[in-house]
Amino acid sequence: MFTSNPFAELSAYISPSVMQTYIVVMVVLVAAGTIYDVLHKKSAKYFRENMQKSKAKATRSVGGGEMVSMAIKTAVIDVAASGEFCNLRRRIAHLLTMYGFVVFAITTAIMVFSYAAPAASTPAILPQLWHIGALMVCLGGYWFWFFIRVDVAAEGGSPFRIMRADLFVLSLLASATLALVWSYLQTTGNSWAMAAFGLHIVATTVLFGSVPWSKFAHMFFKPAAAFEKRVSAANGSRSNLPAPADVPETLGSPVEQPRHY
Repeated sequence: MFTSNPFAELSAYISPSVMQTYIVVMVVLVAAGTIYDVLHKKSAKYFRENMQKSKAKATRSVGGGEMVSMAIKTAVIDVAASGEFCNLRRRIAHLLTMYGFVVFAITTAIMVFSYAAPAASTPAILPQLWHIGALMVCLGGYWFWFFIRVDVAAEGGSPFRIMRADLFVLSLLASATLALVWSYLQTTGNSWAMAAFGLHIVATTVLFGSVPWSKFAHMFFKPAAAFEKRVSAANGSRSNLPAPADVPETLGSPVEQPRHY
């Protein structure tokens, strides 16, 4: 199962060109949905106005080198390491889900565009990474959904309470879970394999097609917000905010104030 390219086996029933077209359509849906989200919610206008207000209130100028440094810190700390999460469990769950999704999506594209033909010999590392990526999504996503969410962990709410904001994480979990189920059933020759694949396609289409109504587009906005926050702190425009209260030290290190849960 872990060394078998599921798309190569699927090509006996569905042409690789159809699979490739589907991926292109999903990319277009994400791009179109993100653009619609930006225009509808006026996110670009908000960030532009925020930067202008920050510049007007600035008490010092920020040089080009410092801007580059802050951009790198944003990419490494806020994006790659999910530095906005103070809660360690939530950060780990988020990183597992995020990197799992990236690996899962990239290996899917590579296998479909380069190794979906029946005669193609797929490098073993690709299906292995594909399965590992899907497992990472499931591990991080289900851990968050059942044990870390605020309304479940802190408020005692039911883990089965669903809101529209949950569309992204639930469709992502469904897509990854059904991909693993489909791969297993196909490898074992089970007659339900195509049914599982069909459900996987439905979940994946909802994931990429629901960008305007889910939190999918947030992954593009959050880096911009994090960068703007760093610039505002550097140029002094946030100096009118109250200083954080003193916090006790634990094991010699200051306990950081919660920022995101």
